Amino acid sequence: MQNSESRKPRRRQIPFQSLCACAKMGPMKHLAQTLKALADPIRLRIVLLLQAEGELCVCDLMAVLKLPQSTVSRHLAYLKRSCWVDTRREGVWMHYTLSSESCAICRELLETLKEHAGNLPEAASDRTALAAFLKDKAAGCS
Repeated sequence: MQNSESRKPRRRQIPFQSLCACAKMGPMKHLAQTLKALADPIRLRIVLLLQAEGELCVCDLMAVLKLPQSTVSRHLAYLKRSCWVDTRREGVWMHYTLSSESCAICRELLETLKEHAGNLPEAASDRTALAAFLKDKAAGCS
């Protein structure tokens, strides 16, 4: 019989039902896909910008990241497939927000990102560049 002090503490488990829509692929694949989506620096920067600003247009992200529309859209499509972002079309432009139906894992990861990655020099620089761009930006995207 083991001493109660030598037992490992039980880790909190997130019920499978509380995972987001992408969890249809199974909990292990869902977790891998969720983490893989954040493993790319560009996608991580996009998530941090959306977390800081709320809704952004592709043109906003292009200006801050200094990347062509095709590259930004490819990364946003990956984030959408991974259930990180929701979309809204306005004319020819797509607007993105962090998913409103995030699972518990995603919400906890977002809090961790806010606490630990939000103050990185690159994240602060991106927020500054975004603020300057939005200040000078016309009412809509061009």
